[in-house]
Formats: sequence, structure tokens, C-alpha cells
Amino acid sequence: MLYRKNMGGKERAARLLGGALIVGCALTQIGFTPLGWVLAASGVVAGLTALFGFCPACAMAGRRPIEERR
Repeated sequence: MLYRKNMGGKERAARLLGGALIVGCALTQIGFTPLGWVLAASGVVAGLTALFGFCPACAMAGRRPIEERR
């Protein structure tokens, strides 16, 4: 892999659930407007970070990979 995971299992599950809720709420409550699509895209990004287990923003902030915390 080209990256090291920097999220634990509980955080990944929370991000995946949150991303799905953001997408669902954005498209049902706001609709298929430009703002709805932007919010839905942010939910997709949150879901992808959960699936990969790596968050670039957390890496830039200095979060260590999971293996190095011990």
C-alpha cells in the first residue's frame, strides 16, 4: 500500500454511517440542486475515507498511523 491507515475501526464505522446520512439527507431534503450535489459529494468523500481507513486531513494534522501508537 502507498499509505498507512490512520483511523480505527470505530471511527471508520462512524464516518461510513455519517457519510451515508449526509448523502441521503442532502439529496432528499435539499434536492438535486448544486448545493445538494456538493453536500452529497462531501458525504461520498467521508465514506471513501472510511473505506480506505486513511484520512489525508488527519495525516496533515499529524495523526500517527495506528501501528505506531503502541
